[in-house]
Amino acid sequence: MCDLGVPLVAVVKENIGTEIQDFRPYFAGDIYVDVKHHFYGPLQRKMGGLGFIRQGVWQNFMRAWKAGYQGNMLGEGFVLGGVFVIGAGNQGILLEHREKEFGNKVENEDVLEAVNRIVPVQ
Repeated sequence: MCDLGVPLVAVVKENIGTEIQDFRPYFAGDIYVDVKHHFYGPLQRKMGGLGFIRQGVWQNFMRAWKAGYQGNMLGEGFVLGGVFVIGAGNQGILLEHREKEFGNKVENEDVLEAVNRIVPVQ
């Protein structure tokens, strides 16, 4: 639960080595492994090897590296992620951010704006 009273949940596609343990200091919510990749949908969005020649990918890599993130070269590694803010009850999806390339981050302000639009179920 974050300070705004909204539960935080992460869905990851795999847990290799200590990946989830290493992620926990950066994420205060529950973390689930979607072994069958149901959450990722029938058409997983992937960026192939040519993604590594994109300037934005290298800029994102350098930003992460300078911040101390090391990552690893294990696992699948090509499925793009995203961030969703899902409202209570029938509100549905209030924010949908799908990575366009590796390391494409959602804007914190966009997440906070969407979270503040959540109307609690009475």
